[in-house]
Amino acid sequence: MLPKPDTIVAIATAPGRGGIGVIRISGYKLEPLASAIFGALPPARTIHFTSFKDSLGRIIDQGIALYFKAPHSYTAEDVLELQGHGGSAVLQMLLQRCLESGARLAMPGEFTQRAYLNDKIDLAQAESVADLIDATTTQAARSAMRSLNGDFSRVIHHLVSELINLRMLVEAMLDFPEEELDVPDLSSRDTKLSAIKLEIDQTLSLAQQGSLLREGAHVVLIGQPNVGKSSLLNCLSGEDVALVSEIPGTTRDVIRQSIQLNGVPLHIIDTAGLRDTADQIEQMGIARTRTTIEKSDVILLLLDATHGIGEQDRVILDALPRETPRLYVFNKIDLSNEDARVERQGDAEYIYLSAKTGQGIHILQQKLLERIGWHHESGVFMARARHIRSLQSAREHLGKASAEIFRAELFAEELRLAQDSLNEITGEFSSDDLLGEIFCRFCIGK
Repeated sequence: MLPKPDTIVAIATAPGRGGIGVIRISGYKLEPLASAIFGALPPARTIHFTSFKDSLGRIIDQGIALYFKAPHSYTAEDVLELQGHGGSAVLQMLLQRCLESGARLAMPGEFTQRAYLNDKIDLAQAESVADLIDATTTQAARSAMRSLNGDFSRVIHHLVSELINLRMLVEAMLDFPEEELDVPDLSSRDTKLSAIKLEIDQTLSLAQQGSLLREGAHVVLIGQPNVGKSSLLNCLSGEDVALVSEIPGTTRDVIRQSIQLNGVPLHIIDTAGLRDTADQIEQMGIARTRTTIEKSDVILLLLDATHGIGEQDRVILDALPRETPRLYVFNKIDLSNEDARVERQGDAEYIYLSAKTGQGIHILQQKLLERIGWHHESGVFMARARHIRSLQSAREHLGKASAEIFRAELFAEELRLAQDSLNEITGEFSSDDLLGEIFCRFCIGK
């Protein structure tokens, strides 16, 4: 537990008009503050109806006070919650009264940061608090809750424990080099290493799925003008978010729309049609299209099923980044009298559909999920980019350890580095800069 810090306060409910508003206070020796505002600190974990008063004894609001005594609170410090009416003016007056009574305004995420620093939760759990608040799909919320309950952390702690056991075995071999090593010791070393590598691969797979739930994927629609990009965007989103016209060049700027497929958020981006044009505004839209393509996770190249792949389409294809996954979508099968289907040629997949009638859209949705790497697994937990990097780093160090298995000193060092990478996830090994970066993104009051 940290040395007893100062008392912090913040409005914990969202801004705006509401039935209830909550002021959260955390620190130690909250009796003077409570006495100044409503008379006396109530017994722990009991609902106390009272009047909140200003410095002149005038009533600001009436509500309830809840007191949680350390360490049995969210922050592991003494916590006081004042629950009153949800008007913004009332809450600001009550907040100001708390500041006058000795508290200071909390920084973004400071309540959760104190919970982490006071060993109530680890760093992965702390991050999942913000992920739960920010979740935009049911799947994302459930995965964030799993991480908040410690499922992700328990997996990481188990991996660290297994690494420690392996390191102990290897260190024992280093300490007694003059003694002949038993075959069972070498066999145990190899078995443990293989088991840890397999578990890290499985954990990384689950974390990558969780990262998709958290971040989603960016899908860009490109193609010649009037090929049906805006119609496809409207069909995927289920609403008219883009203008549809037979006049080429109607879309002049990038249009973004977020949708959900199987609980996975996808950010669909409709772009200006790629062609040579003298229209300066359309040229600006095309320039933005090219920038958007470079940042996308999946490219949907729309083609006209009535014409097939033409010369201009091949020009567009040649300009696409080769490393970005892509799907070829032949639109307007309602005009070419074809059936919705998927054709595969090598690594390329050609999807035939009609954005106008919706025929074949379910095929595209399934292929989109496959292209972004989504495969539903039980036990998915929310993960961030830094978690993925740490797991990948641990896997790389274990790979290097396998290559140095006959040089015990180097083998042991790679195991240590793998353990450090895993410890970064839960915060056993982290820098102050990392903590600042994480908690500054939280909302004030949490």
